[in-house]
Amino acid sequence: MTSIHLIRRTKDGKAVRGCLRFEGQEIATLENADYIIPVGIYEVRVTYSPRFKRMLPLVMQVPGRSGIRFHRGTRPEHSKGCILVSAANEQQITAKWLALQASNEPIKIIIKNED
Repeated sequence: MTSIHLIRRTKDGKAVRGCLRFEGQEIATLENADYIIPVGIYEVRVTYSPRFKRMLPLVMQVPGRSGIRFHRGTRPEHSKGCILVSAANEQQITAKWLALQASNEPIKIIIKNED
């Protein structure tokens, strides 16, 4: 099983900045404070997004929510619960996680606040 860590670091207005850690990498993330999903452990699957018309990572079984994805964005307004990354990082994580998924490797994301 592959574990990915999302660490929420700072809040500034509606912007919640953090980082995604996996395979020795650290990728900057941005979330909208009004819509962040609860701290916890979730499965991630790469599926086709009808809204974005491309394959994107999807966070599964978020309580009371659906369609929570990793996608590109630069402002909190670009998200209603999704986890935003740069365009280059979106392509990178989608490709890597799709390869893991193809090899039947379960992907889990651990979301926590920095202590």
